[in-house]
Amino acid sequence: MAKKGKTHINPTKKIFVLDTSVILYDHDAINNFHEHDVAIPIQVLEELDHFKSGNDTRNFEARSFIRLIDQTSKQQLISDWVQLKTESAGKFRVILNDQPLKIDAEEIFGKSKTDHKILNAALSLKEEYVNKKVVLVSKDICLRLKAKALDLHAEDYETGKIKNVDELYAGKTELSNFPESIIDEGKKKQMHRC
Repeated sequence: MAKKGKTHINPTKKIFVLDTSVILYDHDAINNFHEHDVAIPIQVLEELDHFKSGNDTRNFEARSFIRLIDQTSKQQLISDWVQLKTESAGKFRVILNDQPLKIDAEEIFGKSKTDHKILNAALSLKEEYVNKKVVLVSKDICLRLKAKALDLHAEDYETGKIKNVDELYAGKTELSNFPESIIDEGKKKQMHRC
């Protein structure tokens, strides 16, 4: 018998597993992976529940993400793969991780941290979808390093980052061959303001 969700996912796509830090950085992150699928560990929803109250940017991102998931899933169960915005986009799912694992991050790193449960969620998808690349996405460098130590691909979430600083506007523009009459007029207007 096939595991839940296996027949609903395209085998050529990657599965990106998002950490809480990514959602608190960008509530719309699940829609930024193009045709690939996105999984959210149940522990991420638990952590977002703690962040939803308040007026900080992270509180806004948490509330916005919760609303987005609710609107996207409509009446569907989110423990199954749910289609994102368009047909060409991937799907998303919440991972419950209730199966024993070959590699258990909690056994290796300890049971005291939610991060280790999030690692286990990604590891469970890696075991379930052996022919797919599963990637943990996190703003937390230590979590990414732990993932890599467990032979799990891990990346920083970089949407919105500047690729080449040298191409940015430097903040000043030099104009040459300007008529002196325009400069004199500008000086007069400046003196009248003072």
